[in-house]
Amino acid sequence: MSRGVVLRLAGLLQSWGETAAFPHRDTAAFPTRSALIGMFAAAQGRTREQALDPYPDLPGAPSHQDLVFTLRIDRPGTRHRDFQTAGGGRPHGTGLRTAAGGYRSQNKSTLVTYRDYLAGAVFTVAVQGPPPLLHHIADTLAEPHFSPYLGRRNCLPDEPLIIHTDIPDPVTALRTAVPLSLPRPPAPDATHVPVTFVHEHPPAPDDAPHRESPSQPSDFTPHNRTHLLRPLWQTTESLRAALYTGPQPIEALTAYILKDTSCP
Repeated sequence: MSRGVVLRLAGLLQSWGETAAFPHRDTAAFPTRSALIGMFAAAQGRTREQALDPYPDLPGAPSHQDLVFTLRIDRPGTRHRDFQTAGGGRPHGTGLRTAAGGYRSQNKSTLVTYRDYLAGAVFTVAVQGPPPLLHHIADTLAEPHFSPYLGRRNCLPDEPLIIHTDIPDPVTALRTAVPLSLPRPPAPDATHVPVTFVHEHPPAPDDAPHRESPSQPSDFTPHNRTHLLRPLWQTTESLRAALYTGPQPIEALTAYILKDTSCP
């Protein structure tokens, strides 16, 4: 399994919930497996109940569980917290319920909730898996049934979202070819810059995982939504400073995509 799709996840705001509870919706430091699978399923018009089902009309009946992700953290972004209120101002008997099934009193009817976001973050993602499923993902992201978003519906992605629809070795492309956004320009005399990668497979045999993330979806349905732990590996790799996009990333990305598609 080497061929894959390359995506660029960038936007004003992103939020990748990992351990969220209702009063506090957190964000992971990078896109989660669950959110990426959810994005693909939504683009394909699948419901939450169907998101993890196999595709019987594709060779081998693959599913989104067969995908493997490798993330390059171009810009980690800045964490911001917003707060919202729920239930306030409603007449008694129409507001928030208690655990016992009644209603909160008027002086306790407003619940403050918090939302965490990443501002200005950029992630480049290699998606590998069965080729028929990858082709389907690329086609439906280009013409989605439901618009993609970066973790929450108010977090819209910048263009271009799709860098490669089919490339022989997408992980090597992240290291050697795909333009790199950075928080700041490299030093004038720098030939290489350190960049963080997150892997779902060990980068080297017998490497111990750096952490476990509760981002392996086992059920997306609203009342039975559950996730399992998935091991993750993190590396810091030295990439060529020449990959830096400069202050106008859209120009470098467009030139790279056009050059790639013009190759025989």
